[in-house]
Amino acid sequence: METEIIFTDGPIVPPPQTRALRETGAVVEFHGVVRATEGDAQLAGLFYETYEPMARREFGRILAELDARHSPQAVRIVHRLGFVAVGEASLYVRVEAKHRGAALAFCGALIDRMKQDVPIWKIARRSPAAD
Repeated sequence: METEIIFTDGPIVPPPQTRALRETGAVVEFHGVVRATEGDAQLAGLFYETYEPMARREFGRILAELDARHSPQAVRIVHRLGFVAVGEASLYVRVEAKHRGAALAFCGALIDRMKQDVPIWKIARRSPAAD
């Protein structure tokens, strides 16, 4: 499985397709976007931070575990760091697999595990109008 993990402080631009897709039957893309509310709070955005070496290690562990179950061909993860305004993407995931079921299952499981296990922290920044 080809993997690419990118942390960026700039806007997420989905990477171009660089692999030949001759044996690929499904490409699943997920864009996680910052919502305007969290609970009852109106947000200006979210601030993300991570300890990158630990995050990369944890992503590697999760990817290896999920690869054994779903066998994707390629996975690309891009996560924003720093302030991400409402309406902007904070996460991009692309999974390429032979079959759609494997691609969809892998993508969902990866996001669930990332939120649970990868040391990426977010701090809600309230909208000034909410104060």
